[in-house]
Amino acid sequence: GHKGDNLDRYLMGRQFMVIFINFTISLCGSPLEGASVLGLPQWVSDIFLGSGIAMVLTNVNIGQLTAQVNASHCMLDYINTHFMTFTLYATLFIEATGFMHVCYLIRDLVHVAAGKSYESQEPPKTGLTWFFHWGRVLFSMAVLGFCLAVTIEAILNGQTTMWDSVPGWAAVIIFFVLISIVGLLEAMQIAFFAVAKFKKEDRGDHYIAKKTCELLFKNGGRNLPGFMVGRQVTVTLIFFVAARATTLNIKVGEDDNIFGVSDGLQEFFNLGFLGAILTTILGSISWQLVASAFPIAFLSNPFVFIMLNIVLAIEATGICAASWFFGTIHKKIAGFQLDEVYVGTAEERAAGGKPDTSMHPGRDFSMGTNVLVAPSDWENAIKNLEPVPETFSQQRERILSNIKSMKEMMADAPEEEKSTFAAGIEAEVKFLQKLNEEEAAEGDASAPVKDIEAA
Repeated sequence: GHKGDNLDRYLMGRQFMVIFINFTISLCGSPLEGASVLGLPQWVSDIFLGSGIAMVLTNVNIGQLTAQVNASHCMLDYINTHFMTFTLYATLFIEATGFMHVCYLIRDLVHVAAGKSYESQEPPKTGLTWFFHWGRVLFSMAVLGFCLAVTIEAILNGQTTMWDSVPGWAAVIIFFVLISIVGLLEAMQIAFFAVAKFKKEDRGDHYIAKKTCELLFKNGGRNLPGFMVGRQVTVTLIFFVAARATTLNIKVGEDDNIFGVSDGLQEFFNLGFLGAILTTILGSISWQLVASAFPIAFLSNPFVFIMLNIVLAIEATGICAASWFFGTIHKKIAGFQLDEVYVGTAEERAAGGKPDTSMHPGRDFSMGTNVLVAPSDWENAIKNLEPVPETFSQQRERILSNIKSMKEMMADAPEEEKSTFAAGIEAEVKFLQKLNEEEAAEGDASAPVKDIEAA
């Protein structure tokens, strides 16, 4: 995946797969006119079924976020399966078709405008390789132009699955605004994961970039997967609306075909491929390639900071909180560990060191996987659901932290409440003494006992 420029190729092929699958789910899950479910009132059905919210939340919680909340911090474990290898080859094949090669032209133009040259991980293209590359770029430009022409013509004629209440001219404006928002969110994802590997001092000195990084890595890093949650809800909802705006709804044999094409070609258009190609090129890949080349410059954009706050607010509503629950179960069963367990933090890598312990005692450096191959593995997976016991050092640190916190609160508390805090401190001291005795009994008294008063 990291050979040459394969990472860029993967991003392109993967994005088309994601968008096309979302478009397909939108078509499969769109309710029929007048549909009623579970005897719900019509206004409830209109909100959750007619708008697509029910399908969006189902798709996001089960099909996307459960994996993403783990993959954002456990990347190495997550890709440790043969299905990831299959996915990689599938995406490389999609990229090789050339349908989206115009994105490379956009990337090169951005580099030229910035006065920089693109640093490829492969030798310069010459001869047949050069001809094949730029031939696919021209082919992609033609495909993009044709997709735009067909889609805009269909939208203006009211021949898409867009809601009837939305006029054609408004649907065109809505479509381009939405794919711009999607592009911004897709690029933010790439830029955020790029700066996650940087040391703090290497994340730029621009005020907006600093504020964005501070917010992103706040709460012990939880805001990064939190962003993934809010972003995915927003992006998926936009994909569903974009699918309605761009998927042709022409009855072959009854309505006039777009540009007078054959019935067979019109049926192909009705599948939604054209909208998927449009959204992939204009609302995703082009933005991602720019963000991957200039992550710090991209984070200096004030719209990035605004959108980060918006998606974190969406996540904070709890509308997709189920994904955290499902993700926790998945992480325990699969035995996922944080990437820092294997490669250390950016600062530790720079210093030449890395952690050498596992979050699972007795399983040091045993990478997790989301593929269970035998019943014996199932037993081990279920055992991983059990709480990980704290070491003596961890328990001691927790107790001392509790004592310190209660002393600080007792100093500001009214006189009638100080006795309560004093009793709590006394209980914690007893716990600490008992802990020291248990550790000494196990013959591991090498760790120095911290001074209680120092807490």
